[in-house]
Amino acid sequence: MNEIRNIFCVGRNYRLHAEELGNAVPTSPFLFSKPTHALVEANGQTITLPGNRGEVHYETELVLYIARPFEPGMKVEDVVNKMALGIDFTLRDVQNELKEKSHPWLKAKGFPNSAVLTSFRPFPGVEACRGTDFSLFKNGEQVQCGNISNMLFDMQTIIEFTDEHFGLGEGDIIYTGTPEGVGAVADGDKLELRWGEEVWGTFTVQLQK
Repeated sequence: MNEIRNIFCVGRNYRLHAEELGNAVPTSPFLFSKPTHALVEANGQTITLPGNRGEVHYETELVLYIARPFEPGMKVEDVVNKMALGIDFTLRDVQNELKEKSHPWLKAKGFPNSAVLTSFRPFPGVEACRGTDFSLFKNGEQVQCGNISNMLFDMQTIIEFTDEHFGLGEGDIIYTGTPEGVGAVADGDKLELRWGEEVWGTFTVQLQK
């Protein structure tokens, strides 16, 4: 896997996903981060997740790899050279408790193996991405399907916002948000990430008690 420095994640970037969880639809990009200890590549293996902290939900996303520092005026294709598919795993019960207390989400989002990634592929450009759906299959059944054309905040907006507020440089990655259809995983579930009809990554879930 490419060297990765910072992991930025865009929350509530698809209207139907925000609504399915009963969240307000944001009017500007909403970002959080994960530690690099959260990273794990989906290469057909078993991935262990915590099974003793409530439900663990999958959130499938398109992930951008930043190849050079962003400078004002640059377009997406100037700074992104690769992309992957990923899952932002979330301890949903923990997250709901943290939200009620107005606490940060890190405990719900940053645990080991919570940032699953396929291998990176060459970035074909924004318009080419609009022509292909990404999806998640669980035990052979499609459970999520998304297209970047349905994002509330497009890639250009996300990149500019991230750079303005946090800085953005080579080796950073951005999880760009999940479409509707998120749900819980069970021990032994087999998950498959697809770009169009092409399988980019697979793994089996092991819930650790």
